[in-house]
Amino acid sequence: MKLTIFKIVPYFVILMLILACTDNLSQLSDASNTTNTTVSTSTVTTIVHPGMLHNATDFIRMSTNVNAGNQPWLDGWNKLVANHHSSATYIARPVITIVRGTPANKAPENYILACQDAAAAYQEALRWKIMGDVACGNNAVKIMNAWAKTCTSIDGDSNADLAAGLQGYQWANAAEIMRDYSGWAPADFKAFKNWMLKVYYPVSYDFLNRHNGTCDTHYWLNWDMSNMCTVLAIGILCDDTTKVNYAINYYRNNGVGNGYIGRVCSAVYCNGMSQPQEAGRDQGHASMIVPLLGAFCTMATNQGQNLLDYNPFNEVNPRLLGASEYVASYNINTTNTVPYTTYNNCNNVNQTVIASNGRGTIRPGWELVYNYYVKLKGKAAPYTTQFAAKIRPEGGGGDYGTTSGSYDQLGFGTLTYTR
Repeated sequence: MKLTIFKIVPYFVILMLILACTDNLSQLSDASNTTNTTVSTSTVTTIVHPGMLHNATDFIRMSTNVNAGNQPWLDGWNKLVANHHSSATYIARPVITIVRGTPANKAPENYILACQDAAAAYQEALRWKIMGDVACGNNAVKIMNAWAKTCTSIDGDSNADLAAGLQGYQWANAAEIMRDYSGWAPADFKAFKNWMLKVYYPVSYDFLNRHNGTCDTHYWLNWDMSNMCTVLAIGILCDDTTKVNYAINYYRNNGVGNGYIGRVCSAVYCNGMSQPQEAGRDQGHASMIVPLLGAFCTMATNQGQNLLDYNPFNEVNPRLLGASEYVASYNINTTNTVPYTTYNNCNNVNQTVIASNGRGTIRPGWELVYNYYVKLKGKAAPYTTQFAAKIRPEGGGGDYGTTSGSYDQLGFGTLTYTR
């Protein structure tokens, strides 16, 4: 494969770089022909609660530091409180059918309502869990009850799969935080879980299995990752180890799409960077991979399957950290350069250069990576460190614009992940 350096440098420097990376070039993962060379048989047998994006220890750390007025947790908390979605007066707007894309009946899109309300449920759940705000706890439950009682389906064209993937795991995370809330009637909690099982899970599971009848690598990585997040999160919420293990094994062993670890990044370099599968598409989507991959690996790790450190190919960094360093380096400013290897898929998209459109896109998600790998594991991640500092304190849904992109991730990592 060809290593392209986007900068004019002396020839001998390029030669040295190529020679230095020779061993690693043999590990590059072509999305069209990656062979699974490692199989993990470890499975989840008991579900841990709370055990999605945050565990019990995480919540103790958040509460302790916010109550003590410690930074940067306090700044993260203030960022949360300032978001209008976290207000106890926020009003849900549930619909019978969530529409993303154009369905057969030409109904207009309305999926942004689910984006906004899922973000609100999560944000208000955090305010209750961390500081005991009962009004926010009551409203988080009210929002989720309203959707469970009203919404019966997800519709549209293939984009309906994104509606399921991107918001399904967010709803589940809000519910996971609130599962021990005395103000959530057991019957209502059960109804919410049934809603997740009947409305969200079938769409995500079907997508991962069939990919709408396309060839296996037709869909971009964020489609696989978001739906993997939803299947995993619903499995945790509903104490269903079959669903949990299906999602984890899709990533580790046998996923037919780009969500398999061997296809998440289309190239791996000796400097520790990993080229995300969407790097040649645009930077808005390339930057989306970091929070989605981070969310998936964190939820699995909180269930005893450490995907944050999973590194079956003996690379310098796990795929999440390598992808974070790659995306952060290219997007922190317009002068940084990164290597790029031509990407192709089963539809012959043949992307020969890294995409510059969307460069500099800001999404929350780097605090998770920075705090886990740098502060907890002691790894070097200079670009992730810079990007996390640039965004700090991280906001969440609604803080980065009004379109759906602002709601593609739950955010607030400064508050929730700072060590």
